[in-house]
Amino acid sequence: MKTLFTLFTVVLLSLQLHAQIVTISGTVTDDTSLVLPGANVIIKGTSTGTQTDFNGKYSISAQIGQKLVFSYVGFETEEVKIKKAGEINVTLKPSAALDEVVVTAYGGRREKKSLGYAVVPIHSANQALQGKASGVRIRGSASLYGSRSYENNNRVAENESYGRIEENIFKSVVTAPLSTFSIDVDKAGYSNIRRMLNNGQKIPEDAVKIEEMVNYFAYDYPQPTGKNPFSITADMVNSPWNQDAKLVRIGLKGKDISLENVPPSNLVFLLDVSGSMNDTNKLPLLKAALNVLVDKLREKDKVSIVVYAGAAGLVLPPTSGAEKQLIRNAIEHLSAGGSTAGGAGIELAYKVATENFSKKGNNRVILATDGDFNVGASSDRSMENLIEEKRKSGVFLTCLGFGMGNYKDSKLETLADKGNGNHAYIDSMQEAQKVLGTEFFGTLYTIAKDVKIQVEFNPSKVQAYRLIGYENRLLNDEDFKDDTKDAGELGSGHTVTALYEIIPVGVKSKYLKAIDNLKYTKQTNLNYRDEMLTVKFRYKEPNGDVSKLIEKTVKDENISIDNASDDLKFSAAVALFGMQLRKSEFINTKKREDVIVLAEAGKGTDADGYRAEFIRLVKSSK
Repeated sequence: MKTLFTLFTVVLLSLQLHAQIVTISGTVTDDTSLVLPGANVIIKGTSTGTQTDFNGKYSISAQIGQKLVFSYVGFETEEVKIKKAGEINVTLKPSAALDEVVVTAYGGRREKKSLGYAVVPIHSANQALQGKASGVRIRGSASLYGSRSYENNNRVAENESYGRIEENIFKSVVTAPLSTFSIDVDKAGYSNIRRMLNNGQKIPEDAVKIEEMVNYFAYDYPQPTGKNPFSITADMVNSPWNQDAKLVRIGLKGKDISLENVPPSNLVFLLDVSGSMNDTNKLPLLKAALNVLVDKLREKDKVSIVVYAGAAGLVLPPTSGAEKQLIRNAIEHLSAGGSTAGGAGIELAYKVATENFSKKGNNRVILATDGDFNVGASSDRSMENLIEEKRKSGVFLTCLGFGMGNYKDSKLETLADKGNGNHAYIDSMQEAQKVLGTEFFGTLYTIAKDVKIQVEFNPSKVQAYRLIGYENRLLNDEDFKDDTKDAGELGSGHTVTALYEIIPVGVKSKYLKAIDNLKYTKQTNLNYRDEMLTVKFRYKEPNGDVSKLIEKTVKDENISIDNASDDLKFSAAVALFGMQLRKSEFINTKKREDVIVLAEAGKGTDADGYRAEFIRLVKSSK
């Protein structure tokens, strides 16, 4: 009897020890000691898991005796048994081949239905609460995971589409003294490239939008003072990749408006639930991402949900942001299937937005899709005409891109540009947190619209210039003063950075093409011999029709890049990396090490870890 009691006690203690909940934390790196942000850490046999942060760190609660499964795209999966509380640091080895890898992503059980959406119209909170809430979190035990495989990475990109980019060349100041373009606050280009680099894909040159890469990062420009809604920074250093040239930086900083002072929002989610959205990095990730935004909604905000597949439908009428569970349930019930009636969805979404228009608030349609429109108005031209017509209602447009393989960047960029809005690409829950959590309400609150930049170069100081990026944002010089010409919008707290490379007078450069002497051109005004250039800005108030003008001059300076600010160094590093990816003819270094040295010198405090992640991407790129 005593022996049996002793055995029972031992078994009981063993079970208690086995069931003991402990906290495990650590860092996930590759075999070169580079950290791996976004690596998945899952308790084997469960749906409980988390992801590493930008520093490759994670933390998770689990039982002693359970196993943690560590995975990352392009790396071998690693399993580690939990023996005690504390640290478990893991080094993942690259896969032998990338022809077929498993990607662990946010998602849940998928149900294919004949309709592209599985939600009937919801008219009350009680009706919606009959469904089951998702409980999806960014990091934590309630996250749901799914898995999928994909074919050779180079084949994945075959059905993706990108607008053609002809790289800007050096222009002679004698024949073209003015450079005019619209600002661009889109950031999709960087997160899309990051996705490709993390997947080991070959990057299409037209996917590399240098201005969107540079503008992905925040820069410490001064807050605006006085009546102007933004501050202006303009400075110049010697070019880090061309010893015969100089680099000019132009920076804008929008006035920060606190969330409490942001007017009510009338938001219409326009969600693609067609069959092409079935992958776990599309609709399941979208559903989890939207929950990030739901957390930020206020009682005075209103949300509607329109979905489209073979047809379009309203699945959630205008609902107060206080009814978070109602909104979450509507999101949770969505499932993918059917064709893609994008045109019908846009029509319905704008109809809902205009019927509930808030005169003093933010009115916006938020389109989330892989961009694969294939029914109805589907061409870039017809979509462009449709959105240009709809923007007259005063409703702005945000485009959120998801997925890979058939991602239609060109269409989403067209829609966002013509819809007075912006375009972002969400490749992970971390990016969802950045776009829909940290930055979204600043994006909603437009403080200046139709913002244009025109730079006039002094021919006595500047021989030639080249705008780095912004190829899809160039304007005719006469468009600058034409208030009927559309341009970019600037939101609360937004920063915009543009870089020019200039070749001073008297410098011989292989990048300059000879032109005949001009017979009738006047000589320059010698009164401005100390000025390199003048930057002119035009913008309208959010509800205004007449533009306002601001000017700023840049003096001739001889400053080494080593003595430049951290922000200038880092923005230059990002631009250099973009030019390397594009195989630009205008740089004299193809070495990744030169990008890394410049980026590390400009890393600064990097509170959110985005700059460290960029450095890791450069180090891991081929």
